[in-house]
Amino acid sequence: MLHLPSEELIHRIQRSETEYMYDRMQAIEGRTGNPEGIEMVRFGQALCLYSKTMPWLSFNTVKGLRSENLKDLDAIIDFYHSRDRKFQFEIVPAMVDQALLSALADRGFFQSAFHNSMYMNPQELVDMPDNGIVIKTIDKDEFEDYAKVHCLGTGLPVQGIPSVALNNRVLHARPGWRFYMAYVDEQPAAAGVLHMNHSTASLTFAATLPEYRRRGLHQELLRRRIREAKREGCNLVVGQCAFLSQSHRDMETVGMKLGYVRTTWTEREAES
Repeated sequence: MLHLPSEELIHRIQRSETEYMYDRMQAIEGRTGNPEGIEMVRFGQALCLYSKTMPWLSFNTVKGLRSENLKDLDAIIDFYHSRDRKFQFEIVPAMVDQALLSALADRGFFQSAFHNSMYMNPQELVDMPDNGIVIKTIDKDEFEDYAKVHCLGTGLPVQGIPSVALNNRVLHARPGWRFYMAYVDEQPAAAGVLHMNHSTASLTFAATLPEYRRRGLHQELLRRRIREAKREGCNLVVGQCAFLSQSHRDMETVGMKLGYVRTTWTEREAES
């Protein structure tokens, strides 16, 4: 089945992005004592994500915002302001109207970034000859290696490795989650994560250590996860990437197409 652009497809892609983040945050929240201070609140279809100890915007985001959330904007903003946290709205085409965008601008928010949401039917993946790249699923005792690739591959400080390991290890046995590692000379070099739910697979994360880039590791991790989604009966694979990034080019290479470009809206800094 060929997936053609439609509002139904856009909503399905967006739901998958919200579902995997909700499940991820729920698992982290379930750690003894909720050490990361996770809170999640829904306003209709909109999901507000918050973490007390993780200030990065990806953990402090409003997902699934729709035109009908116009009446909820002040409550959503207050949710974050009361916690003294900078946050972002993710705006998806066809889900909001001019009135909501105007209301965001009136409240001091502006469009600050773009981000791609890509998709494909896994049946359309073209198999390639074996290139010798070794990829294995990650065992529960290998999340320190995963966290090292995660942090050093994305520019996070090495001090964060223990926390990243703990916050991902809780997903290891959780339904729908798969973690993969690519090796070069038997050394961990790149990692990728897959989440599957309701016949949709999300390529939730990937990173490659700087010294191993431009060796095809990311492309092979994409292919491995897409093949896994196909075996598990998924009929849609989605992923996110920065526009014109290497990830964007790799996703196009394996057959993924642009579903939409979502925008990020953040609050203007108060003038001193």
